[in-house]
Amino acid sequence: MPSADPQRSDFFWPSYVDLMTSLFIVMLVLFVYSFKLFRDREQEQRRLLGELKVKAKELEQIQRIRESLRRLEGNYFRYDPSNERYELRVDVQFKAGRDEIQEQYKPALLKAGGLLRQRLRAIRTELPVRYLVIVEGMAARYPQGDPRNRQEEQSTYQLSYRRALNLLNFWRQNGVNFTQDRSVELIIGGSGFYGTGRYTGRREGDNKRFLIQVIPKVGRIEGATIKAK
Repeated sequence: MPSADPQRSDFFWPSYVDLMTSLFIVMLVLFVYSFKLFRDREQEQRRLLGELKVKAKELEQIQRIRESLRRLEGNYFRYDPSNERYELRVDVQFKAGRDEIQEQYKPALLKAGGLLRQRLRAIRTELPVRYLVIVEGMAARYPQGDPRNRQEEQSTYQLSYRRALNLLNFWRQNGVNFTQDRSVELIIGGSGFYGTGRYTGRREGDNKRFLIQVIPKVGRIEGATIKAK
């Protein structure tokens, strides 16, 4: 029998070793890449899980805040489901074009303001939440076609702002001071003939009112409206 060629044998084994080494390197690279993908996916899942936990906690806080705000309902507040806010039951009557709050409405307004501040402080002791409180004055339009609508549109912004400022000053002078609480940021505004949730038609006169928006910093907006005809 012919003997094996030693040169061919010497050539085969180094090539075989090189091939196995290359395959090992390829497998090692694939393993490292797969491991990196696995770790990246694991970190992404952990991040998403952390975000879900934060959202769940925020939702729990929102639910607790809504439950606490429901305690406002009663003699001074009612819930408006269409605008998802609370309205004060105090019907304040303003004289046309005036911003002074008449004496007969002040006792009810003071009790309403005290109740709102008390409720916000009670929630603050239960939850680490901050609030943005917007006190907004509004105004009613003149009858359709009345030229004073256009002439006094800009001045009604000032009028509605002064109404809101007078309410805030009245509360403050009587010990209802929202700015004493660091968890409350207070903003005063006037929307004039505009604003959210205005009355129309025969109820246009009801738009002479105060709008108080209570916005928890966790994102849910609740509100309260004081009507001032």
